[in-house]
Amino acid sequence: MNIDGPLSFTATSKAAESSKQEISSQPCRPRSHSVVTLSRDLGHSEVYRKRRGSHGISSELLSTVRSSELIRYIPDGTGLGSRVFEVVVASTKASLLRQESLNQSQQITIEDSGPKAFRVGTANSNGYRKCDIRGTYHLANLLQELTLAEDERRSVAEISEQNITEDPLHRTSRRIRDMFWDNLTRRLDVSLISVAAKDSKDRSESPRPRIYVPFERSDQYQYYQNIALKDPGIKLDVQQLPEGEMTPEFVKSLNSKPGILALGMKKAIEDSKLDEPDLRGLGFVVPGGRFNEFYGWDTYFCSLGLLESGRVNLVKEIAQNYIFEIEHYGKILNANRSYYLCRSQPPFLTDLAIKTYDRMRNVDKIEKKECLRLAIIAAIKEYNQVWMSAPRYDPKSGLSRYGSPGIGFPPEVEDDHFDHIILPYATKHGMNKAAFLEAYNNGELNEPDLDEFLRHDRAVRESGHDTSYRLENQAADLATIDLNALLYKYETDISWAIRTIFNDALPFSPSHIESSAPWSLRASTRKQTINILLWSPTTGSYHDYNTATQTPSPFDSATTFYALWSGLASPSQAQALVTRALPRLEEAGGLASTSRLSIESYTRSRKEKPVPKQWDYPFGWAPHQILAWDGLSRYGFEGEAQRLAFKWVHMLTETARGFNGAVVEKYDVTDLERACVVEAEYGNQGREFEGVGREGFGWTNASYLYGQKFLSEHMKRALAVGADWETFAKATGIGG
Repeated sequence: MNIDGPLSFTATSKAAESSKQEISSQPCRPRSHSVVTLSRDLGHSEVYRKRRGSHGISSELLSTVRSSELIRYIPDGTGLGSRVFEVVVASTKASLLRQESLNQSQQITIEDSGPKAFRVGTANSNGYRKCDIRGTYHLANLLQELTLAEDERRSVAEISEQNITEDPLHRTSRRIRDMFWDNLTRRLDVSLISVAAKDSKDRSESPRPRIYVPFERSDQYQYYQNIALKDPGIKLDVQQLPEGEMTPEFVKSLNSKPGILALGMKKAIEDSKLDEPDLRGLGFVVPGGRFNEFYGWDTYFCSLGLLESGRVNLVKEIAQNYIFEIEHYGKILNANRSYYLCRSQPPFLTDLAIKTYDRMRNVDKIEKKECLRLAIIAAIKEYNQVWMSAPRYDPKSGLSRYGSPGIGFPPEVEDDHFDHIILPYATKHGMNKAAFLEAYNNGELNEPDLDEFLRHDRAVRESGHDTSYRLENQAADLATIDLNALLYKYETDISWAIRTIFNDALPFSPSHIESSAPWSLRASTRKQTINILLWSPTTGSYHDYNTATQTPSPFDSATTFYALWSGLASPSQAQALVTRALPRLEEAGGLASTSRLSIESYTRSRKEKPVPKQWDYPFGWAPHQILAWDGLSRYGFEGEAQRLAFKWVHMLTETARGFNGAVVEKYDVTDLERACVVEAEYGNQGREFEGVGREGFGWTNASYLYGQKFLSEHMKRALAVGADWETFAKATGIGG
């Protein structure tokens, strides 16, 4: 069906209803020809029709809310008009918060119960003519603009009406592109080392910025030493790693003095003849919140958003940082901190390298080819050294598992995270918590069951899905569909690149040339094994396979759609995934990480009701959505991809509308009104800020931009005014 034709629908989102707003029409009425108006009145409804005007809008909007409030804005984000409000920043912000942020959160959300109306003066009248700004969304935008003016040290600010009334889809997209990416970007050089080296997870006795440099990079070591000498105020501690393998024993020895791990650098001045190295760090992005380092799989998804934002050079440098990690640390790290030296994360390098290669349109062909060559060689090393070697490779099945070596409890988690595990052991040994941890981590106590628990816990963290009941107490034994689909993608990508770009002969070392055929054979073998061990015709889904018990996991997981993204599934399997697996995982806001039925079944097997895990139902995450959209589209299920993308983008838009512009780490996909209010371990990164969010959350930012690729312009206009999928589908006849 053509969904770009005239659109008529009912806007029913409660988040939108709760934030219906206006710039008061007395005495300064906005120009009526430039707005779409939604009137909501308790107890009855009225239909407002507007013919197609200068903004290409044609819609019937039926809804119910307070009679005193109106929405006035243009879905394409051009704003209401040319009015400007002049405000004294500090006093206006203080008054606004005192009146509207009654819970003292420094935000204005649908959970606040203030009057939801605030009076400001226009600049053209020198403040004489007053206008009321009404409703959660507009008041929150005013607060954001005041906070940004405060950041710029402006005592008096002129705030455009367009910024206050800008529709949430356009505003959130703009802020991601223009602000969030910049604030999440890091470089490990003199420009940002004092920011990038900070670690909120450092709980050592004397926290300080510290950087560890690979043994082979004496130029970098000298560079950071010079920074420390020239700027003693930052107290940068520069350490050089020893030559050779980073053993678990050595990594544990660094836990008392954790630090960031050096990444790639390049010459700041070409052909520099200075005695000291003149280097510039390669750029990367961090997830945000408490995560201030270069994460493995997070960064892949962030890169998709960066590519949508036109930041190809930054993505190229990110790929080079992945290569640097493989060359100097032996793997793509969980993140570049010393306590992650033994732990990897889900592998995405080949796909990122190929996407970057395709987007380097204005780059010399030789340079493009060299960038891809280095990435493919690094990926082959990673494939062999990490995923096809012990302890991750299972020779019996021929499949791979997550599982990093390590000693003791992971030092990066919150202090009380493992209390339910630690305290019974401490009591058993007649010790307090601190004494038990020290004795156990130093190998002074023999607790095999605890050793086994931590073996699986390290595998959970390496999987990126920390934590989930799908993986609990078995992760190191699971040949998961996600990991093996990703490795299948590595095998097919490497085969394609060698055959297509390198004429079926890629020099890997002086004595070895890689050809495509062995990689095609590896992919074919893995696919056959996955179909035997992980595919279930009964459920129409892929399930993780326990290599120890030689049985499949009963859990439904959104990771089943990795098989579509990687091209692993046959057409009939893809059809089964859509008709049978998708309904079990699809919710109002997109895909849940695991299905409700799986969690209910797991709960029934427990004596006590389990605490919700953040990678389980009812929570949804950006990576699962993105891979499902791409996978469904790859197999021709464009309608399903579009529907899921609409649901996800709608949920994020309504969260931004109702919660002060927040873009957060994870969402409750079953609760569109309060999706960002998550009660699970680790909280919800991106939710806590004062006045205005400055970062969002990395991969969620990316998903917001990436998801809009799947949407028509009429879908975007519907999202701007708060229509959910059910409403849009009913109005357009597009189907469910």
